[in-house]
Amino acid sequence: MKGIILAGGKGTRLYPMTIPVSKQLLPIYDKPMIYYPLSVLLLAGIKEILLISTKESIDLYKDLLGDGKQLGISIEYKIQPKPNGIGDAFILGEDFIKDDNVCLILGDNVFYGNGLTEMLEKASKSKPNFGALIFGYSVNNPTDFGVVEFNDKYEVISLEEKPKVPKSKYAVPGLYFYDNNVINIAKNIKPSDRGELEITDINKEYLKRGDLKVQIMWRGMAWLDTGTPSNMLRASSFVETVQERQGLYIACLEEIAWRKGYINDKQLKESGEKLKKTDYGKYILSLLER
Repeated sequence: MKGIILAGGKGTRLYPMTIPVSKQLLPIYDKPMIYYPLSVLLLAGIKEILLISTKESIDLYKDLLGDGKQLGISIEYKIQPKPNGIGDAFILGEDFIKDDNVCLILGDNVFYGNGLTEMLEKASKSKPNFGALIFGYSVNNPTDFGVVEFNDKYEVISLEEKPKVPKSKYAVPGLYFYDNNVINIAKNIKPSDRGELEITDINKEYLKRGDLKVQIMWRGMAWLDTGTPSNMLRASSFVETVQERQGLYIACLEEIAWRKGYINDKQLKESGEKLKKTDYGKYILSLLER
């Protein structure tokens, strides 16, 4: 399975912070926002990744992440010329996806919690033509999100985008698993009134075909949308609290790569030495002593 991180857009909800820089390069506590979705793909066991961003920001991501060799993975880059919607990622990424299944994660989503790795690994091992898998996360304000309705067998009944009267309290986070049919589906959906290829319309097509599944994220898992200043602050406070209390880091890419066997002890130490003046670097080096 291939992985795509969509880190485009102008981040207007974060102006003036994002006037000169892509929002996914802003910090969530002690690391760039982009580390968090990238860590999700690593936890899922996905090693071939495409990062999509704007012409103005793409080189900044290359400077930050390189080609991924330091993590034992491969990272490619693609420019999204204009904000054509989330569904545009599959058209831009067609040559990258080729005949594989694909996982798409939005660059401003943070996931954490017990059972997350197992859930991601299971999803990433889906067989060809499995359809589509979305997630449901219980929220107090479903009117602010795309909402999934399902029956007692967890079969999807409906999808609505920011409904005034939600049919459930389960929002759909920015994490999606698709079979290869998603490319043709994305090519054939019509742009919405705002001129974008909506991910909800792609999911509705899978639902129409009877190929849409939902996995509920139960209590103990956290999903944080970092698209506004207040949400960024909450996410940073959450990460700080967990790390200070547990002494374990969230979204430490080098640690995940090391524990997955993508890099060895020597490579982990080299990464830590480069950052040894920071708490992040000291944490990496401490892993070898535990």
